[in-house]
Amino acid sequence: MLKNNIIIMGLAAATLLLGASSVFTVSETEKAILLELKKIVKTDFEPGLHFKLPSPYQEVRKFDDRVLSLESKPERFLTSEKKNVIVDSFVKWRIKDATTFYKAVSGDKAQANIRLDQITKDALRSEFSKRTIRELVSSERGQMRDVLLKGVNPVVEELGIEVMDIRVMRTDLPEEVSSSVYRRMEAERARVAREFRSRGAEAAERIRAEADKQREVILAEAYRDSELKRGEGDRTAAEIYAGTYGKNKEFFDLYRSLLAYKQVFNKENNLMVLEPDSEFFRYFKGIGK
Repeated sequence: MLKNNIIIMGLAAATLLLGASSVFTVSETEKAILLELKKIVKTDFEPGLHFKLPSPYQEVRKFDDRVLSLESKPERFLTSEKKNVIVDSFVKWRIKDATTFYKAVSGDKAQANIRLDQITKDALRSEFSKRTIRELVSSERGQMRDVLLKGVNPVVEELGIEVMDIRVMRTDLPEEVSSSVYRRMEAERARVAREFRSRGAEAAERIRAEADKQREVILAEAYRDSELKRGEGDRTAAEIYAGTYGKNKEFFDLYRSLLAYKQVFNKENNLMVLEPDSEFFRYFKGIGK
């Protein structure tokens, strides 16, 4: 009895295992192919539950149906100007035909990336050789993308894949060329700076000379006007003195002598050596009488 139970349980387990190996699911993000003795017998499974013969007679291979990315290592390309540039790019691709993909690369995504990388780099190398550096960094980059897609997709159809996008992320000059370019840029900026400084110095000298000229003109005009005013003042003073002298000669002589005394004796230690009866002291005579 116990032996029969064990046999029944074994048969049940084998049945379950056999049933489990005969059922598989395909999700919305997958493509699947059914192999029978390593030969493809069915493709294009709809998402959901499916049945097959037990392994190893039949087996299922599943592939990612989403858009995949391939980021290439920076590569050195030659432009139409025969200048080297370092290009960093990436590719967006997806499996278009699972059967072709399986036959071409055995369903290996890594192998597909290797072959796709080589194809896209050959296409990029060809396009870069037709353009200058200025064109590569301008609006022609979008045009080059369209040309690359048209050229690459017919080639990668043999791999069962479709390229959705090819982008150049960065285009740099090699380090040794960059250093040379930077040195030339520094020299050019220095030359422009010297030219601006020279122009500034020239303008400063011109402005300074014009200011000095205006200063001399202003001083000369001011001196001329002051001399005219001084002459007019002297003339007016002379007229006043003459009029005063005519009215009272004695008072005028006294006033002029007092002004002379004030100017001569403006300090305590002033000393004059004159004859006592000099005309200069005539108004000192008789003081104290």
